Amino acid sequence: MSALLDIRGLKGGYGRVEVLRGVDLCVNAGEMVALLGSNGAGKSTLNKIVCGLGPATAGSVHFNGQDLSGAHYRRVVEAGLIQVPEGRKVFPNLSVLENLELGSFARARERRGSNLERVFGIFPRLAERSRQHAGTLSGGEQQMLAIGRGLMAEPVLLILDEPSLGLSPLLVEEMFTLIRKLRDDGLAVLLVEQNVGQSLDIADRAYVLENGSVRFSGTPAALLASDDLRRAYLGL
Repeated sequence: MSALLDIRGLKGGYGRVEVLRGVDLCVNAGEMVALLGSNGAGKSTLNKIVCGLGPATAGSVHFNGQDLSGAHYRRVVEAGLIQVPEGRKVFPNLSVLENLELGSFARARERRGSNLERVFGIFPRLAERSRQHAGTLSGGEQQMLAIGRGLMAEPVLLILDEPSLGLSPLLVEEMFTLIRKLRDDGLAVLLVEQNVGQSLDIADRAYVLENGSVRFSGTPAALLASDDLRRAYLGL
């Protein structure tokens, strides 16, 4: 069975600075894969290249039977590869409802109403605040809104970029519970995180990026059994 997302030998960066040095990574249908690494490891660069927001200098990206290597971001979205960006990137002067509706601008527009109901079912707080400006929401609510906006596009695979960033420990717990539920409902998820412990709790497999290359990959149990990884990333 071929992978839903299959990245081979991916290289790229900014100008003459090569950030990624030949990354291989795959995500299967219905699978939760964690992409872990410290700041500067290359996680965001990989995200941008895969989603058509930055150029690759080598390698390939195949998704759901399509070759998306170097594809325009609109084609990536139309294929159902949807990213929830780091830092939420909600439109602060638009209402919660307007932000969500924009999620279906390029994909699944004809099912906007039923998808809105689904998102409000997952995030009742967004339903309560549907007329409120997004900029007045708390950080946790803005993260819910960003994920809800991504779900409005009916993703085949959802990339979550640092969803726990800047949240209180209680909200981080809530966010990871929600992400696990999305996976349990059958959605394939690539979880890009610095929070190694909680990511490994919910992932089927994980990759650890270091200096633009994959240093470790395998099941959470295998990674936690590695003394090197536990020392470097968990302080154990």
